[in-house]
Amino acid sequence: MSIHFYEPRNGHGLKHDPFNSIVGPRSIGWISTRSTTGVLNLAPYSFFNGFNYVPPIVGFSSIGAKDSLRNIEATGEFAWSLVSRELASAMNETCIDAPPDIDEFELAGLTPAASCVITAPRVAQSPVSFECRLTQIHRLQRADGTPVDTWMVFGEVVGVHIDQALIVNGVYRTTLGRPVLRGGGAGDYFTLREEDRFEMRRPQWAQRAAAGKPCA
Repeated sequence: MSIHFYEPRNGHGLKHDPFNSIVGPRSIGWISTRSTTGVLNLAPYSFFNGFNYVPPIVGFSSIGAKDSLRNIEATGEFAWSLVSRELASAMNETCIDAPPDIDEFELAGLTPAASCVITAPRVAQSPVSFECRLTQIHRLQRADGTPVDTWMVFGEVVGVHIDQALIVNGVYRTTLGRPVLRGGGAGDYFTLREEDRFEMRRPQWAQRAAAGKPCA
């Protein structure tokens, strides 16, 4: 194969940075917070994921010290809401670089729903939401130790809201939520289809050893 190689510090030489496309598609961190003065904030973050099972911990990356980061630092909590395909346009409206006193819920025509454990609201129209309490904030740095203008925010999930229509025979069906995933390029997004799902179970060493085939 013919390889395109580049060192990021020298530029990628393409129309768009391929990093976002290669590490993807990624779940969208649709993060809602409340300021100490009561102003609501809702913003999507394209670097978001889950990082632990017990306790469940999620995290997102704030490139720049934005309102979400400042609110979480001050209050110690945030909510995450799933962006379904039906909510894609509304999510895109909340991408706007609005002043701190602007309520993105109102701007995007969304309804804030009261959480059960925290004071920050979630998106009422979203089929799945997490209520989170801050665990850690880490400022990222380069390999040489130079700080980067990016912060990783981690939160323990202390409350989960799921539309029961997405639970089939006791199992949450990912595709039924029609999650919107962020790709790369100028504005590439993806969804999941049930026909693209396949199953693989984790191999067990004891079973392989008993069969006399510890290695593939």
